[in-house]
Amino acid sequence: MNTIHNRIVLAAIALAALGTLGACSNMSRQGQDTALGAGTGAVGGAVLTGGSAAGVIGGAAVGGLIGHEVGKSGQR
Repeated sequence: MNTIHNRIVLAAIALAALGTLGACSNMSRQGQDTALGAGTGAVGGAVLTGGSAAGVIGGAAVGGLIGHEVGKSGQR
C-alpha cells in the first residue's frame, strides 16, 4: 500500500474510535478498558502492518484482551 492510502486508513480508524467514545458512558470500567484496548490495538496493528486487515483485527483482539484483563484487576 502507498503512504496516502495508509494515512486514509489510519484516519478512518481514528475517527471511528473517537466516534464510539460517547457510547462508553454507560459501560462498566472493565467494558471501557476492553473497548479502549481494542481500539488502541487496532490502530497499532494497522500501523505495524501497513494497514492490513489481519493486522487491524489481530491488534484489536490482542488490545481488547489486554484491556479486559486490566479492567478485571482494577488497575489503570
